[in-house]
Amino acid sequence: MKKIPLSARVRYWFDNTMSKGPIALIGWLFLLSVVIIVAIALVVQVTQIAPLGESGERIGFLRVVWMSMMRTLDAGTMGGDAGSWPFLFSMFAVTLGGVFVVSTLIGVLSSAIEGKLDDLRKGRSLVVEQNHIIILGWSEQVMPIMSELVAANANQKRSCIAILADKDKVEMEDEIRAKVGATGKTRIVCRTGSPIDQTDLEIINPHSSRSIIILAPEIDDPDSHVIKVLLALTNNPQRRAEPYHIVAEIRDPKNAEVARMVGRDEVVLVQASALIPRITAQTCRQSGLSVVYTELLDFGGDEIYMKEEPALVGSTFGEALFAYEDSTIIGLVRRDGRTELLPAMDTPLVAWDKLIAISEDDDTIRLSGLNDYQIDESAIVKPKERTPRPEHTLILGWNKRARTIIKDLDVYVAPKSVVTVVADCDDAEAQVGSLTGILRNQSCAFKKQDTTDRATLDALSIPAVDHVIVLSYSDKLGAQEADARTLITLLHLRDIADKTGRDFSIVSEMMDIRNRQLAEVTRADDFVVSNRLVGLMVSQLSENKALGPVFDDLFDPEGAEIYLKPADDYIAPGKSVSFYTVLEAAKRRGEIAIGYRLHAQASDAAQAYGVHINPDKSAKVTFSAEDRIIVLAES
Repeated sequence: MKKIPLSARVRYWFDNTMSKGPIALIGWLFLLSVVIIVAIALVVQVTQIAPLGESGERIGFLRVVWMSMMRTLDAGTMGGDAGSWPFLFSMFAVTLGGVFVVSTLIGVLSSAIEGKLDDLRKGRSLVVEQNHIIILGWSEQVMPIMSELVAANANQKRSCIAILADKDKVEMEDEIRAKVGATGKTRIVCRTGSPIDQTDLEIINPHSSRSIIILAPEIDDPDSHVIKVLLALTNNPQRRAEPYHIVAEIRDPKNAEVARMVGRDEVVLVQASALIPRITAQTCRQSGLSVVYTELLDFGGDEIYMKEEPALVGSTFGEALFAYEDSTIIGLVRRDGRTELLPAMDTPLVAWDKLIAISEDDDTIRLSGLNDYQIDESAIVKPKERTPRPEHTLILGWNKRARTIIKDLDVYVAPKSVVTVVADCDDAEAQVGSLTGILRNQSCAFKKQDTTDRATLDALSIPAVDHVIVLSYSDKLGAQEADARTLITLLHLRDIADKTGRDFSIVSEMMDIRNRQLAEVTRADDFVVSNRLVGLMVSQLSENKALGPVFDDLFDPEGAEIYLKPADDYIAPGKSVSFYTVLEAAKRRGEIAIGYRLHAQASDAAQAYGVHINPDKSAKVTFSAEDRIIVLAES
């Protein structure tokens, strides 16, 4: 074996020492300073060239060391030296050495401080928080989710939202300040790192978190990334013993089962690709329904809560509906964990059952103590027999959700209905054609035309259709450009409605929530803002995991759903009644009245387009034939 020379070993040792960073450099510079100071002091002391002191004796070694050190730190000190030329040259030598050493030391310290500041800027320090909310990843969902979480935690003394994303920390903070604004009592902490890296995950301190939100990134295969993050969390060797509360966004329903296998009982999945088409299909047939969903999903008004009420044990579910003045009961969480929306009215309440209620807050679910509800029997009418008629739906625009919307719409419409798709998209015709043989209640036709062209819209006989859905070209255009085309189409549609005197329902899809405010000038009362609705649901689930089964049932065509039905099917028009009377009228039909929509306010954005959810049950209201009662019903 070749013998390694001593010089090579010394260089290798020196290189290893220097690779330890600024601390090693500072140590070497300190040692070099000591060597220079001591060496010059020894030379001065041995050669006896030091000047005489005030006592007539030559300056001692320690004094020379002190003088040399001062000249090392401050070159100007040498200007006051006196003595022989050899002594002055010795002080000059130590000063010159100090200039090089100290300047190098200052450079090293400056670089070290800049490096540390750069590390802080990157956000690599440990998040020392307890009971905080974690968001893993960065997408268009971040801003609506954060806005809702800030609102949900507004009454908390100390709340924290920590974000870990593969994005610059300062950029994240700047964007949050610009789009979310003031966050009140909620602190926002941003950290840069990869959520699929377990080392980076430790920075965000997931073991002390209250809930964890995993966002699907804007990449070709977002679901695989989400599943990897789930694996990094649940299979972490340092993970906590108690289960995590994880809410994950999945884009493709085919990947949902794999995500559930990985996350098991610790994860609640939000499937945006299924949720948005389903809500679009429901809301296009019922003007105002998307406002109802937004009201229930955001934290600005009334939300859905669970509460155990021992005082109602032994009562029936129908009796429990009238027990609250400021809350609306919509279902039960049974003692075995089953969730039932709209159970039978004679269902008895037993111990450990929880009521599912719509209320302003969890502490506003209070028994009213009333016994006389002043129900006006004379105002309750028998439901009219209404034969379902075929409907014509017009879809303007196209994206990957359109095919699912058409299939979901087929569940609701009467036989012999028609859906016409008009889009300036090359692959849309083939996808529409593939629905032949799948649809049961409606036929589907396609026209390749520009949906922003007024001549095209005029030729479609839009006033004769029942429902119009304006979809965003989000597959081939950016959010702003796609929303701009949607806005142009909406303006044309409202102008057509004004000139023909016929108002038809419009559901439009906006990719950016900020464009909804611009669209309000079109008086369109229904919007499906994709990113916002998904963000709202994610926020709700992060605060209350038990809401998962409730939302699954609420948005499932097979279960209980929200409908806006003619008010004159329940209450005689022109009669001033309390909402208790409306509640009783709906109860007799096996339904739950949760609010109403006033036609007179249908175009007023400030009045939520006339939608009133969970109203004061004692307050009197007079309905017209054009008004709607918002009910939870099977059909």
